[in-house]
Amino acid sequence: MRFAAEDRDGVARGEITVAYRRWRTPRARTGVVHRTNAGRLHVDEVAVIAEADIDEADARRAGRPSAEAARAGLRGDPALPLYRIAFHLMTDDDPRAALAADDDLGRAAREEIRLRLARLDRAARDGPWTAATLRAIAERPATRAADLAASLGRETLPFKRDVRKLKELGLTHSLERGYELSPRGRAFLAGEPR
Repeated sequence: MRFAAEDRDGVARGEITVAYRRWRTPRARTGVVHRTNAGRLHVDEVAVIAEADIDEADARRAGRPSAEAARAGLRGDPALPLYRIAFHLMTDDDPRAALAADDDLGRAAREEIRLRLARLDRAARDGPWTAATLRAIAERPATRAADLAASLGRETLPFKRDVRKLKELGLTHSLERGYELSPRGRAFLAGEPR
């Protein structure tokens, strides 16, 4: 989930704990920690609701002064289901951040990364992608995802999903625009043949 600028700070401070989204299918799951532009959020509940079910208390939890204001601010196609997502901000350290910062790659760590990247490549419908994606991010940090994807002959959304897989391995960081290699990613790529 991404939050608009007017909500992002409130979510990051733990003041906003409810969001409404119109989605064809849910993009958040109960019990899962989602990494967002406002921090890591634990999703407590995802439910389909009617607009009329937005009450005053929930509207305030969503950062709106009233239920009427919350309904007026809904975006997206009204024909799509409306989801109410309740969440709380995770305040513990993100284990992925520690992994990304670890650039002391011994033989075993390097081999584990290679094995996991090879698994991702084998599972890809369109063939291997991990090495080319890591090199593209290294060569063009802070480049829009759409531009990086196009340079690799890929569609943007599948490309972004794949970069998230690299992020889970501690190899990349997301920036306001685009990506960069993490210290771990730079150390790994420096030891790999071209």
